[in-house]
Amino acid sequence: MRILVCGAGGQVGHELINRASGYGLEALGMTRDNLDITDAGQVADLVSRLKPGLIINAAAYTHVDNAETHGERAYSVNRDGAERLAQAARQASIPLLHISTDYVFSGNARAPYREEDEVAPTGVYGASKLAGEAAIQAVLDEHLILRTSWVYGVHGHNFVKTMLRLGCQRDALSVVADQYGCPTQAGSIADALLELAQRYAQNGVLAWGLYHYSGRSPCTWFDFAVEVFRQAEAKGMLAARPKVSPISTAQYPTPARRPAWSVLDCSKFETTFGIETHDWHDDLSIVLDALAEAVAVAAAGAAQHTQA
Repeated sequence: MRILVCGAGGQVGHELINRASGYGLEALGMTRDNLDITDAGQVADLVSRLKPGLIINAAAYTHVDNAETHGERAYSVNRDGAERLAQAARQASIPLLHISTDYVFSGNARAPYREEDEVAPTGVYGASKLAGEAAIQAVLDEHLILRTSWVYGVHGHNFVKTMLRLGCQRDALSVVADQYGCPTQAGSIADALLELAQRYAQNGVLAWGLYHYSGRSPCTWFDFAVEVFRQAEAKGMLAARPKVSPISTAQYPTPARRPAWSVLDCSKFETTFGIETHDWHDDLSIVLDALAEAVAVAAAGAAQHTQA
């Protein structure tokens, strides 16, 4: 089955494209340059021409701080773009799998958020993503919305790669220690979505609706950074671990307020589909190995070029 992947240049989108063939799926990847998901005509024409059997939307305006001053753009992509894709999917009688976020919640809880818990985004990014969820739900019955959190991976910009860069540049740094969440590897999200797409291709049905999917084991950004450096040093990626000091959110102000609690309850997803979430420590090791290999390959290529 052909699947249309929107946001193919992003962290999850990149993984969807790379892994699709392993699930017997043909991925048609669209980046911002290939497809403007806010353009209803362009979306409809593309779906009509390519005739995918399913759409996965990994496209989003994800710059949380910039969204506070570029709200129109955030809503255009996160709400209107999602709605355009849902409309095109309905017209083509195909389903839409869509990625959403933990930022739809206030962050004031202290128990893992369930799908039915009250939503109360604290910033434009979360509000625009929530509006996208609502738009899809209003337009298309055959949808699956997957909320996730703290995404990182081999490709794109993310916390892990930032920590590795800083770890090579500094002897010490400070990281926020009063925000809790569950790091989630982009490749694991892609695998979960592709598994669902494969099941749909085989059976023509899925348990549609709203689900949570994230890594296992809550931690703070401070905890996450410490583990990044611990594993990176053990793998020979850092000569020495920098000293990491915990700080409060108040000591690291940002234009957009971050949820203090972003832990998601993923039991509904696991029970419904029989797909387990991954412990983020294990997934982090996989990502670090891939990053180390990429550096080694680049170094070997540079050496060969120099010798030539």
